[in-house]
Amino acid sequence: MQRPTRLPHLLAGGTALLLGLTLAGCGSDPGADAEAVDSGTGEIHVLVYGDAANKVEKQLVETFNKTSKVKAVLDTIPGADYQQKLQTIINTKQAPDVFFNWGGGSIKPFVDAGLLKPLDDMIAQDPGLKANFLQSVFNTAVIDGKPYGVPMRGTQPVLLFHNKKVLADAGLTPPKTWSELLDAVRTLKAKGITPIALGGGDQWPTLMWFEYLYDRIAGPSGLTDPGLFQKALNGNRDAWAGDDSRKALRLIRQLVDAGAFGTSYDSVKFTDGGSPALLAHGKAAFELMGSWEYSTQQDAAPEFAASDLGYGSFPTVPGGKGDPKNVVGNTNNFYSVAKRTKHPAAVAEFLKLQYSDEFVQAQLGVGNLPTTTNTPKFLATAPNPAYSTYQFELVRAAPSFELSWDQAYPPAASTPIHRAVQDFFAGRIDENGFVKAMQALPTG
Repeated sequence: MQRPTRLPHLLAGGTALLLGLTLAGCGSDPGADAEAVDSGTGEIHVLVYGDAANKVEKQLVETFNKTSKVKAVLDTIPGADYQQKLQTIINTKQAPDVFFNWGGGSIKPFVDAGLLKPLDDMIAQDPGLKANFLQSVFNTAVIDGKPYGVPMRGTQPVLLFHNKKVLADAGLTPPKTWSELLDAVRTLKAKGITPIALGGGDQWPTLMWFEYLYDRIAGPSGLTDPGLFQKALNGNRDAWAGDDSRKALRLIRQLVDAGAFGTSYDSVKFTDGGSPALLAHGKAAFELMGSWEYSTQQDAAPEFAASDLGYGSFPTVPGGKGDPKNVVGNTNNFYSVAKRTKHPAAVAEFLKLQYSDEFVQAQLGVGNLPTTTNTPKFLATAPNPAYSTYQFELVRAAPSFELSWDQAYPPAASTPIHRAVQDFFAGRIDENGFVKAMQALPTG
């Protein structure tokens, strides 16, 4: 699900990003001892996704270099080639010491290959590397029970957005339950309004409906009590065939068959502004989307964003095992550490900056919402304090923050997931077809 701080949102802006890589001499020799002693001098290379948020990363590198004998060098890979390029250099002399990622499935292949350094020792030396972050977010980079990442940008939960005027004119309020959502769909459809805008042409927006319904029905993917999705991710393919899975699919089918998304959703995209425009222009009442919907509307329809854009959590589902406070989406981006870095002590000092006051203020300044425990002190300085506060409290209260399926699975699973979701929505496959497709996903 290539979303902001991932790809489609950036592409939607029409920016052609050229691949540029400045990695000469990065990291350490792959033949070096994995437990090399920090020499106290030298360089660490920090590799990040190249975009507008880099000014914060540049600022923190400058702060670090003011006091450290080991100097940090910031390297960037702009554009859609980040993950692919990272995979080509991660086990070479050009490998970075520290690198940007999305946690979950984006780093599991590196963990399995023994290329990443578990952060247990660093956390033992500085418990703040774990304790100073919201745990539902921190846990996204825990692989096989060990931490492999520190949050380094902002969280992006998926919210149910709505057009306040459209709902008011229809005599509706934002739905809190599944039955209220269905009632709203019927009312809006009768008035000739598409109830829910959906950029089905991008595929990943459709996936959000599966993620939330599976969570609400089958329960969370916690570390100690894994739910259906986490079991499947761990290799239990039978989880997809269970009663909870089929119930979620039936509710999805119920919503589609009720006409909730209209008939042309597969020709509409979020990335070209199509689905947000439906919401902003009153052609649709709802859109389930990541928190970047607000900035998208601010850019394209500022008056709508200021007065009529509403937001709330996903409805509850009767009889579901999932906590109504659970959220799904992009938990955060992370810094992970190469196992062969020659400067682990310097890396640990650099990672400490990711929960500093300076970090929080700088991230809020570029529109990101950090997931540090000191973030509330600075929420009043955010571009929209009420919106940022709502998101932060939503994430802080969440017993589980489930990473988007196409990020939690290895990259090779992304296309099969999107295809299965799109085919089920369109009626090209039934429940059994969807289950079979999900059972065939690579998990390692």
